[in-house]
Amino acid sequence: MSAPDDPAAAAAQQAPTDAGRAPKPASWVYAEDFAPESAAALAARAAAADFGIAPVSRGAAALLTVLARAIGARAVVEIGSGTGVSGLALFAGMAPDGILTSVDIEGEHQARAREAFGSVGVPDRRFRLIQGEALTVLPKLSDGAYDLVLVDADKLEYAEYVAQAVRLLRPGGLLVIDNALWHDRVADPRNSEDETILIREALEAIRDGDELLASLVPVGDGLLLGVRRPGVPADR
Repeated sequence: MSAPDDPAAAAAQQAPTDAGRAPKPASWVYAEDFAPESAAALAARAAAADFGIAPVSRGAAALLTVLARAIGARAVVEIGSGTGVSGLALFAGMAPDGILTSVDIEGEHQARAREAFGSVGVPDRRFRLIQGEALTVLPKLSDGAYDLVLVDADKLEYAEYVAQAVRLLRPGGLLVIDNALWHDRVADPRNSEDETILIREALEAIRDGDELLASLVPVGDGLLLGVRRPGVPADR
């Protein structure tokens, strides 16, 4: 029988991945802890624990640094400032003149992020900490002006964040979504919790759309990476 012309049909005929070939827990921990973390990042992570919030994992933070460096990021948007763990990771990879625009509804969290950035000598002119609801702030930012957008905020709004991110990214810019596996719930088809469903739907919309070239990476709690395709207008 000849191969089907429809790529989706061809993909459906592929054998499922053998779960036995997945990394064992010890290998996952080794990979997560492979890159050392700075004292400033450790302090910001401790502050996050005090606030009861979960920042990006150590492995995810290391990957953020590598990604920002790889694309020479100069203009970055962060949806969810937290206490500065992810911001520090981004600054470690961004160009020396790069500017981070970070949005969070919690001003107290952002105050701690500001302290974290200052502790490593990042001058105030290199970041904008905007307190407010992301879906109110993001539409005010310029189309196609950013190299990287990190999504790490309200899971119930992930689809809306993705739409805004696609609009904000330049062609070739990078979308990064944290918690893409959501504590192993996204991969479980039996899980019908609201947050799980909405994350899963956001990921599938990216996969099935034509605006982003995407890969789902099982680092930390899962990172979805998507490169903005050139010549494809954002779906408004």
